[in-house]
Amino acid sequence: MYYYRERLWPSPAIYISTALVIPASLLVFLPINMTVGIVTAVVLYTGIIAVLVLASPVIAVKDSHLIAGQARLPIEHIGEPQVFLAEAATLERGQRLNARAWLLLRGWVSPVIKIPLTDPGDPAPYWLLSSRHPQQVADALSRAAEKITTPDVT
Repeated sequence: MYYYRERLWPSPAIYISTALVIPASLLVFLPINMTVGIVTAVVLYTGIIAVLVLASPVIAVKDSHLIAGQARLPIEHIGEPQVFLAEAATLERGQRLNARAWLLLRGWVSPVIKIPLTDPGDPAPYWLLSSRHPQQVADALSRAAEKITTPDVT
């Protein structure tokens, strides 16, 4: 069961700005051949869009795990999450960042959630994740942790 699930899609501005590959490839290939220029522009832009969509990671909170991209973290090893917005999020991604932290950051998603780890065997002190709704992630982690500490006896 998912308590929360979010895919970190690129913002519309990313799709628009990558469309600049179309006129760039046309400028290069139109003097050679118009058909080649148009086909190249379409193929390049389609490829960029495909990479952006396929590389968009998922953040999910399940009954027993936090999933961030390909990584999984058992709920029992999670401390109290902290939500950072605006300038505080920028500081967490930059000046306050611990070099050993595990990161899943996307430049087009400003807010972050910092999830401390309680596992003494884990070299990472915390996970820092981009999320458009970090408070919902924190709430979902709390609900999942509560379910683990108070198992259902029905």
